[in-house]
Amino acid sequence: MTDITPAISPAIGLVPPAVLWLAGLVGSRWAAARPSAVARLNTAAAWAAFAAATGIAAIFALKPPVAWTAFSIALPGDVGAFSLSVYLNAVTLVMLLLVSFVGVIVSRYARTYLDREVGQGRFHLWLMWTLASILTLIVSGNLLLFALAWMSTSLCLHQLLTFYRERPAAMLAAHKKFVASRIGDAALLLAVLLIGSNLHTLELPELYARLAAPLQPLPLGLQAAALLVVVSAALKSAQFPLHGWLIQVMEAPTPVSALLHAGIVNAGAFLVLRMSPLMSQSGLALAVLALIGLTTLALASLVMLTQTSIKVSLAWSTTAQMGFMLLECGLGLYSLAMLHLVAHSLYKAHAFLASGSGVDGFRAPVVRYSSSRGGAMRTVGILAVAAAVSVSLAATFGLDWRQEPALIAAAAIVSVATAQLLLQTTAVLGAAQWLRAVGLAAVVCSAYYLLHAAFDMMLRGSVLPLQPGAAAAQAWLVPLVIALFLLLLGAQRFIASSSSALRRRLWVHLYNGLYIDVAITRLLQRAWPSPTQATPQTASHLSTGA
Repeated sequence: MTDITPAISPAIGLVPPAVLWLAGLVGSRWAAARPSAVARLNTAAAWAAFAAATGIAAIFALKPPVAWTAFSIALPGDVGAFSLSVYLNAVTLVMLLLVSFVGVIVSRYARTYLDREVGQGRFHLWLMWTLASILTLIVSGNLLLFALAWMSTSLCLHQLLTFYRERPAAMLAAHKKFVASRIGDAALLLAVLLIGSNLHTLELPELYARLAAPLQPLPLGLQAAALLVVVSAALKSAQFPLHGWLIQVMEAPTPVSALLHAGIVNAGAFLVLRMSPLMSQSGLALAVLALIGLTTLALASLVMLTQTSIKVSLAWSTTAQMGFMLLECGLGLYSLAMLHLVAHSLYKAHAFLASGSGVDGFRAPVVRYSSSRGGAMRTVGILAVAAAVSVSLAATFGLDWRQEPALIAAAAIVSVATAQLLLQTTAVLGAAQWLRAVGLAAVVCSAYYLLHAAFDMMLRGSVLPLQPGAAAAQAWLVPLVIALFLLLLGAQRFIASSSSALRRRLWVHLYNGLYIDVAITRLLQRAWPSPTQATPQTASHLSTGA
């Protein structure tokens, strides 16, 4: 059978973003005059982009990475060239399919959600440009083009976040996100400049080739570039301490929340995966990234337990998941981070688009149980059983922590998650269903490790694993991660079950996010006030996430 791949140029990678860019050329006046037509055009363009992405994935799946360049313009200072280029590898194909699919769902949902809304045409126009920017970011084979698409994504999204311009709360939240994004843009542009200055290329295939062999020691310029990539990724993914804006952009229409939480905040992890040849050589940058992610997920996973608003609780959940994803990247577990990214995007898109029916779920009769049944000894015993199930299945699926010590932390995290499942299941069903609960836990663990093995195989050759010089930090990061997750298990059960005065005081402080965003909001309003000043009541409302 003849292989048709060589006859098909990687240039077709430009088709998905080009369809949306071209559809967006209808202009704001035409969009304002014919909002229903623009809504249908947006849906059709999104479907066309998804169909093209599916075809590209089918053609180039399981093939070596390929690149194509339309034109190239040399830049001064021997930093490489700016080019319109495409780079297709496993990471590109997965992200292209994922984002185009989410784009179809969000576009179709928005068509009904905003029907007859004032400004409907403008919304769909900016939604097309936002999706086009994300898809351009994904297929970019040139670092400067990547950085420009990175900025375009943020600027187009800003127009969607400020759709309700009459709402001071929406404007303030969007302004906070705008400021954080501009800092991240500056960090990424400076990182691109440093990479070009040290490696004299901005093309991803050449970058990968030059960083394939370990650089010992890593030049200071590349070390600084890796740290700047961490800053940009952390700001894009709403990490501590500038995480507050992600909780507060709920004032935007629900389709925007779904697109933001299911797609755009994942760009931080995508950036780290794309830059894995550099990141895998910088132990310092990976350690900083892991600590930022660990701090964020610890805070957000406790705060989300106290929230009473469905969408705000989902937003805190996203913050925690982004922290977890960047922690996986910081530990060098790139295949797990990619698996996490895909799973989280699909789940969170559904969760936000279905959030309106969440109230019905709360009104429905549920089985009540006491999470304190059995006390600490029962928790420790169940944790031991969960660890035995998790570790034995990890060994069965061939996870080798001698080559990747960070997999020990992954197995421990799965053990804690499995323990939570066993604790809740047995509390509801009773001890008689113990074997059934353990069997369910084994199925969940097996599915997780099987998917990890599949993603690990798929990404082989598309990301560079940790180099020996960068793996030294694992010696202290792994035990720190395990200890923190065990503490979080105890803290979550204390918050959920205790009736002490300490728990009540802690609940109030956590409900307000430990007041971190209050300080950030006040500082920002002094340094760079938002175009629409919030009232004291609005600022307080935003800071508490109410």
